[in-house]
Amino acid sequence: MIQSTQPTALLRHAMLPFGPQALVIGGALSAAAAAAHLVCIALGAAAYRFIGAGEKMARAVETRKIRPTLITLAISSLLLLWAAYALAGAGVIDRLPLVKVALPAICAVYLLRAVAFPLLKPAFPENSRTFWLVSSGTCLFMGLIHLYGIVARWSVL
Repeated sequence: MIQSTQPTALLRHAMLPFGPQALVIGGALSAAAAAAHLVCIALGAAAYRFIGAGEKMARAVETRKIRPTLITLAISSLLLLWAAYALAGAGVIDRLPLVKVALPAICAVYLLRAVAFPLLKPAFPENSRTFWLVSSGTCLFMGLIHLYGIVARWSVL
């Protein structure tokens, strides 16, 4: 049996410097957030209540209104696109258009969402305190991971 000295794709990505690895982590987190949104659609009103999306949203799901599903699908789609950009920035997938513009913009949205929740909270009064703290903390973490990945990745290019 001939052994190849070429690392497998998984090993090749594990051997990336930490900048691209941070972008891979950021992409995985964005994809996981997208999946969580899709799970809410699948599980229905109870899932919306569990994540603290508000009683109004949960009731709309129970009455089979299309708006909550469309909003949740839009968020999930955007998060999947952001995951693809993070993976492209890391060099894991083919380069996407405007990646050097998109990644800082994505990072900025995550960080702004994290710190702007006191301003956003009055517009969504039914969202629970837990929702705001968990989602804002998650956005802060994801924004910082993206920021580190961007700075570390492009400082060596």
